[in-house]
Amino acid sequence: MKKAEFILAGCSVSSGVPAIGNDWGKCDPNEPKNRRDRPCAIVRTDNTTLVIDTGPDFRSQMNRHNIANLDGVIYTHPHSDHIGGIDELRIIKFRQGELVNIYGNDQTLNALKSRYDYMFEDISGYKKTIVANDLSLNAPQMIGDIEFTAFEQDHGDEMASLGFRFGDMGYSVDMRYIDEQGLSILRGIDTWIVDGAGHHVDDHPTHAPLSRVVEMNEVVQARQVYVIGLSKFMDYKTINDELPDGFECGYDDLTVKITY
Repeated sequence: MKKAEFILAGCSVSSGVPAIGNDWGKCDPNEPKNRRDRPCAIVRTDNTTLVIDTGPDFRSQMNRHNIANLDGVIYTHPHSDHIGGIDELRIIKFRQGELVNIYGNDQTLNALKSRYDYMFEDISGYKKTIVANDLSLNAPQMIGDIEFTAFEQDHGDEMASLGFRFGDMGYSVDMRYIDEQGLSILRGIDTWIVDGAGHHVDDHPTHAPLSRVVEMNEVVQARQVYVIGLSKFMDYKTINDELPDGFECGYDDLTVKITY
């Protein structure tokens, strides 16, 4: 039996909690689990360390978990709260002495090349930092000794984000809907970390409401569901009290053991 570890390094939306101005919104500042970084996750074994997304809090997240080297970075989609810390990969490259491999779908890789061209080639004194790699979709693949399956999710406005299955757990950040194929890939997992930033807005244009997460899990059948995409309007205790059995709010540095 193979094992890995999944760490949710950031569970918030683009503003983080508190937002600038120490704005906690409806969140109780005395609840430590209401302090939330922007999206980032770590998947690691004894031999391989992967990161999913490099948001604006990436440096502090890597330092918090004492990560100095990476075997790869997987990007879910090109929104700034998921890619804004990409410059920090220059430090990883200098330390490792080799280019950093990044992975994503065509939409994301093309956006990154357009916005961060100096990371992909030598430009104006900047040395190339990263190498782009296409991900396969809907089929198992390996990076190092970590196996996973990536699938596309509807994130609205003609944006496709990537969701993942790692062994008996799934990760679905930033989506408003997952189609039948994606749900079939997730079906049978034990733990699902999933976007519910739509909260109680059923027609939210980019994020799933909590009711849809509950509905989708009727197909997925995860035993434990952690809701992420938590804004300043989503207090940890308040939302937990609203959720059904088997569901609870995610929080920064939540750690899940993966079994294959």
